[in-house]
Parts: sequence; structure tokens; C-alpha cells
Amino acid sequence: MRGNVIVRPPCTFRSAEEFAGLAGDTVLGAVRHSTAGGRPRWEHGLPVLPLHVVRPGEPEVVEVWHTEGDVVRTGEHRGMRYAHDGEVLFCAGWIGPSADCEEATHRAYLAAFELVERLGYPNVFRMWNTLDGITDRGSEVYRDFCVGRGRAFEERGRAVPASTDVGSLGGGVAFYFLAHRSHAAVHLENPLQAPAHEYPQQYGPRPPSFAHATYLKPEQGRGQLHVSGTASNLDHVTVAPGDVARQVQVTLAKIAALIGADNLARHGLDGGYRLEDLRAIKVYVQRREDVPLVTRLCRDEFSRRADLAVFTVDVRRPDLLVEIEGMTP
Repeated sequence: MRGNVIVRPPCTFRSAEEFAGLAGDTVLGAVRHSTAGGRPRWEHGLPVLPLHVVRPGEPEVVEVWHTEGDVVRTGEHRGMRYAHDGEVLFCAGWIGPSADCEEATHRAYLAAFELVERLGYPNVFRMWNTLDGITDRGSEVYRDFCVGRGRAFEERGRAVPASTDVGSLGGGVAFYFLAHRSHAAVHLENPLQAPAHEYPQQYGPRPPSFAHATYLKPEQGRGQLHVSGTASNLDHVTVAPGDVARQVQVTLAKIAALIGADNLARHGLDGGYRLEDLRAIKVYVQRREDVPLVTRLCRDEFSRRADLAVFTVDVRRPDLLVEIEGMTP
């Protein structure tokens, strides 16, 4: 609490029923992790993106991004729907199934950058992408996506932020992102991993465009640290193929190294974080039979106060069984 004002976490996970009961003036936008995907839509006058990452019978999880602003403005731009409060912009888009994923992704990302420049939110600090068939056809879907995305970043001369790229159960390609008006975005690399843009060509003609984390730095005080989807690869090589428990251990060790004081100092930042400091944690598990074990291993390491959601979807490579992301309050 700040004075008499309740300071809400920037992101919480809610059930569909809880989301329906939230006061509209606390929400900037939301993502429905559901049994069907598609275009972003308006709910309660705010942008909501449905993602097909839940199977029938599994509970829907609504990822809610909150605002502390007094006024939220909304709009549409080239098929995207967005809301902003003067400091933070939430925007959601849908590329859908496409015969030319590269060009469709290129156009969508150029439109996103056009929007942030037009509205005056220059610091894009977090992105998410879900791709139906991310590992299909020898990973061509993801490779084409990476080429289109990389072209857009290069053409607009933009730094790459924290990002998560995972599979979905249908609906083509969807994306959403956050940008800030005044807080600087400091993009971090992981000391245990090669920067994504340096991955060799065996993973595709153009490497992925993302940082391993982004620190949102205010003029004063402590900022927020956003951890990209992280998996069990050291340098760029997959570790412990087929061993899900070991992959979880490696992934958690990588996140700990990424958010620790030593790595933050390498990037000119003070302080550091531990695994138990993370909130709004999402875990992506490739095999359904691994979900109980992965959930238990994560619960043992993260704070009991953290929201933790687990989804059974493909990740970027067939031999990567788990991917984990999170953020600090």
C-alpha cells in the first residue's frame, strides 16, 4: 500500500469467473489462455487476446495486466487492439494461419513498431508469440517467423526485448507486447547462454530476435525485471535431451544466473534477484505426462506467493521439454 492507495501487481493470473468480476478501471488488457484462439477482441471495453493453449476440461487462465493510471485509452491499428494509460501500452495482434509466415510476421511487426512510435511509447520491453506448428516441417514455421521478425527489427533499427516464443494448439500465430513511455529498457543476456542473435545457422537462416531478459528502469527506485522464456540449453546446445527433471534444473539455474547480482552488474544495474522473487510465472511443458513433476519442481523453487500457470504446448525445439518465464513485482 502506498499511502491510502493500493499498489497492485502489474500482472496477475485469474480464473475466467474472477476476470469477469474485476473492476474495469484496474485492468489495461488481458490474455485468455483458453481452448480456442483467434483475433484480439474487446471485453469490458478493453483488449483481450484469446490463445489456444488449453485443452478441453483444463481450466482457463486469464493473464491480467493491471494499470495504476487514472485514464485508459483504447484503439485499433492494422488489426491490433491496444490500451494505454499514459505510461504503459498493452497491444495484441493476430497473424493467423498463413502460407507465407515470414511476410505476414514482417508486416505485423512493422505495424506494431509504427503504433508505438505514433503513440509515443518508445521502449518496448516485453513480447510474447504463440505459433501453431512451431516445430512442424522441420521447424520451418518458427524459422520463417524468425526471419520476418528479424527483418522488421532491423528495418526499424529497434533493440530486441525479452520475449517468449512457444507453440499453441491452433489458431496460427498470435502476439502481444508491452511498451513504456518513460522508463528505459535495459536488455540483458545470460552468462550461461549465447545471445540469441548469435545462434548458428543450424537453427535457421536468421537467429531469433530477443534478449534473455529486460529490466525496466525508472528514474528513481527499483524497476521490474522481465525474464524471457528460458529452456535447457547452455551456450546454444540442448542439455539433457529426454530428461525433463534435469532440464528443469538447468533452466532454473540459468534463470538464477540471469537475474543474480553479478549479471545485473555486468549490465550496469545495481542489486539482484533470486528465484523466489519472481512472480507471474508461466511454465510450458511439451509432454502432458511431465506436468506433475515439472509443477512440483517449480513449486519447490519459486515463492508460494507467486502466480504459476502451466501449459502443455510445444516449445522452440523438439528436444527442449520445458520453458519457463517470469517477472519481478
